Amino acid sequence: MTIVFSRAGVLGALALSLLVVSPVMARLGAQQRLTLAEAVALAEQRALPARAAQQTRQAARARDRAFGASLLPQLSLSGNLPVYNRSIIPVLQPDGTTLFRPQQQNESALTMQLTQRVPLTGGEVFVSSALSRLEVIGERQTRVWSSTPFSVGVRQSLLRPNTLRWEAREQDIRGDLAERQYLEAREDIALQTANAFFDLYAAEVALANAEANAAVNDSLFLLNQGRFEVGRIGENDLLQSELALLRARNALDGARLDHARTAAALRLTLAMPPGAALQLVPPEQIVLRSADTATAVAQARRNRATVREGELSETQASRRVAEARLNNGFGATVQASLGFNQTGAGMDAVYRDLREAQRVSVAVQMPVLQWGARSAQVEAARAEQDRTEATVRLSLEQLAQEAHFAALQLAQSARQLELSAKADTVGQKRFEVAKNRYVIGRIGMDNLYQAQTEKDQAILQYVQSLRGYWTSYYRLRRLTLYDFERGAPIR
Repeated sequence: MTIVFSRAGVLGALALSLLVVSPVMARLGAQQRLTLAEAVALAEQRALPARAAQQTRQAARARDRAFGASLLPQLSLSGNLPVYNRSIIPVLQPDGTTLFRPQQQNESALTMQLTQRVPLTGGEVFVSSALSRLEVIGERQTRVWSSTPFSVGVRQSLLRPNTLRWEAREQDIRGDLAERQYLEAREDIALQTANAFFDLYAAEVALANAEANAAVNDSLFLLNQGRFEVGRIGENDLLQSELALLRARNALDGARLDHARTAAALRLTLAMPPGAALQLVPPEQIVLRSADTATAVAQARRNRATVREGELSETQASRRVAEARLNNGFGATVQASLGFNQTGAGMDAVYRDLREAQRVSVAVQMPVLQWGARSAQVEAARAEQDRTEATVRLSLEQLAQEAHFAALQLAQSARQLELSAKADTVGQKRFEVAKNRYVIGRIGMDNLYQAQTEKDQAILQYVQSLRGYWTSYYRLRRLTLYDFERGAPIR
């Protein structure tokens, strides 16, 4: 539902500045018009926080691709080229004695291996090929070549955590979490931009109103000087009029400084060069009057990064329990391989008449006495798991509550905006009537200044209500990652 609000009140206040030439309004013709939607789009495209969010998402995507690549077959080449050793070594003699002889060794080895990790079991299957050469230089020089042209095998841990499976579960969550965090960062930028936009817009309205007030009070002071000279008002009224003029000029100086500060802040938010001209076009209509609270809560529970963060925390807590239970208990590692090998004096000989090679090993780890360390670690991990579950549950309840009240806040902000627009129009008309009646001498000065104060408050309240609506709108999008206008999740 689209509702259009009249700007008669604020525009009427700005019309008072026609009594003098406003430096701000005089520049608007040479400035580029900028709507709120355009400001948000610019910030999401080129602002520094947007670039940081994009690179964070890009890094997360690269890590996800790297993890996926690690699950594919990996081909590696390793070797020692060469290993040289010159030392005195003990040599056992036929009669049982030991002599120490100098010896030089030159050893080289090269191995190529293709490995494939198995997520289901956490083990590893490998295929390898190796070639080595050993040369001994001493009293008796020898040279031996050894090759294993082909070998296939498996390595598997038993009664140990399947770390690969845990890592895969965590990485799936992390990938989706990074995408949701990017969307939230983009909505944060939209909310920050809306705040900066309305900071400047409020400063512009305040500056125009301050200029109008200064011009009106200057005219009234000249009028009161004439009345004082002819004895129609007393000196106290003249002094009160002069004091009002001085206050208006002081407020004008403050408004100019605030306008310059907020303009610089918006340029920084939009990554615009210093001094770039800005002419804001405030939204005069609202695009969404209310949002269903049940939809807001459901979409927040479905889309927010907090949900995936909780799932990641619970998965990590479950992993720590499994690791505490299995790492400190009985376990084993089985490795088996089957292939062919051969040795010989020359390189050509080691690839002829290959012999079958088999290898099986079972490494057992069995703690005997731990003084209750294992049970204590399991207890600590389970306590941490319970704490994590409670924390996640609390965060989800808070998330639902925030979404619920954000939907209510949007509806309230829309109602406040409608009332403030009416109050703005009424306040401006009342001041115009009071000013005209004061000029013809029908009301006193106190009534005039009271009407002026109420007019200023009504203008400020309207601008604040306009800001409040749009910040509520963008905050609801941020808390739900849901576009209520299109009725679809934000992507």
